Amino acid sequence: MTGRELASLHQRWTAYEELSNLTEHWYWRPGWRADRRFYTWHLTFEHQSELHELVKRQQGHLALPGLDLVPIDGLHLTMQGLGFTDEVSDDDVDAIVAEARQRCATLPPLEFSLGPVDPDPEGIGLLVQPWEQVEQLRAAIREAIGTVSHSVPEPADGFRPHVTIAYSSSSAPTAPIRNRLAHLRHLPSVNVTISRVPLIALRREGHAYRWTTVATVPLAG
Repeated sequence: MTGRELASLHQRWTAYEELSNLTEHWYWRPGWRADRRFYTWHLTFEHQSELHELVKRQQGHLALPGLDLVPIDGLHLTMQGLGFTDEVSDDDVDAIVAEARQRCATLPPLEFSLGPVDPDPEGIGLLVQPWEQVEQLRAAIREAIGTVSHSVPEPADGFRPHVTIAYSSSSAPTAPIRNRLAHLRHLPSVNVTISRVPLIALRREGHAYRWTTVATVPLAG
């Protein structure tokens, strides 16, 4: 774990220890509504059996009021938004995907670990470490968007890779959750290898994120 990841984990745990209540995650962000879809690049975790087993083990301790457990097939690492599907043309999508394929063809597969648990007011995630490769991939995707669009959505700075395993569903007290998390902090992390990055059309179904894959961009090798 590098200094950045360690500092982030320590800072967030310190804040969580002082947090009295959760913040509900499921409020509607600007522009979102039930019938709208959003183009975004995510890393997804199909066929990652070690990760799935770790998450199931952790979630077995987190069936608590105030938490919505993420389905195993809903695990994801948010990378870079593109725009609502009714605001981005098919031609722009095709052009951005083509640009992304050119840039990602030289990037090696991502190799990183997931864990330990890393909570915040809106949910419980797994720490990604190291961040560097994920940041490089995000930068390549942002470059691809910038060659087609006059502006790139979302700030370049402030990105913190993480994978959420439970979202907060209410302003429930955090004390019972902290007690459970204390027993999960020292579970060993798991390693994953990612060889492709999908562009998805994201939607909300109740208290869960679901998506349809629009295109897939392979990494080198």
